[in-house]
Amino acid sequence: MVQTMKKFFTLFAAVLMAATVMAEESSPKARFTYEAGAEVVSSYIWRGLYNGGLSLQPSVSVGFVSLADKVQFDVNVWGNVGASDWVFRKGRPNPDENDMNPNTYFVPEVDFSVNLRVYGLALGMTHYYYFGGTPFFSKLEDDGGSQTEVMVGLRFGDFCKAKGLYVDWHMMVAGNDVYYKEYSNGDVKAKRAWSTYIEAGYEAEFEHDITLAIALGFTPWKSLYTDYEGKFAVNNISLRLGKTWNVAEIVDIELFALGSINTWEINKDNCFAWTAGDYKLGASQRLNGTIGLGFWF
Repeated sequence: MVQTMKKFFTLFAAVLMAATVMAEESSPKARFTYEAGAEVVSSYIWRGLYNGGLSLQPSVSVGFVSLADKVQFDVNVWGNVGASDWVFRKGRPNPDENDMNPNTYFVPEVDFSVNLRVYGLALGMTHYYYFGGTPFFSKLEDDGGSQTEVMVGLRFGDFCKAKGLYVDWHMMVAGNDVYYKEYSNGDVKAKRAWSTYIEAGYEAEFEHDITLAIALGFTPWKSLYTDYEGKFAVNNISLRLGKTWNVAEIVDIELFALGSINTWEINKDNCFAWTAGDYKLGASQRLNGTIGLGFWF
């Protein structure tokens, strides 16, 4: 298994490097791109899941664009620090202790990603790392929060008139993505779930720098999105509305709002539009929303 994963990562890296070289050779006018900024959000919402409250989310991206924007490559570092995470803690809290609510506990996060887009075909790899005494990389063990994911997608606007329409397939291939299977002889072994998230969406731009994004995301089998208990589930129906202002051609400031519905095991007990304090349901909350302010240079 380990050798297979090594071969997979080596092949994936080779494809990215080859495509990058081909793009550079075919278009000497390829331009360098970079972006740096941060968002402050009232809640950290990820693929229909509540991941924390008030958070600062900085990011830095560098890359290039060529062939009339048909080929794009970038390397990105993204982070999340919640209001309660300014001091790094080791390990997760004991649910029996009253000094910390385990439903609202989350730790600082840093994600490293590499992305390539060639005439509408999108390829990507992301490594998620969560602080708190966990190893930076693990293959299958559930003792750490690190995870590695690959992505394959389509950007329809690059090869047809459906500008803004996309579909992405995300799959966890390494790290903390484990469920336990019990065999007839009583043995219990850790198994990789290959947690998968598939999202189709549409992004539109209007006058006065107003943007609207609609997304539908689901998981096709047992995965981290259903606590490794369920199978197919629609875990993200979301709408995002934003307005951007450019200040002195130096910084873009965006004000946005996002609402999300997670239909997996939704019921009257977890169907809240907003909760706070000790009554917050954390990751089991099925109606989520956030407002945010972003600054981009």
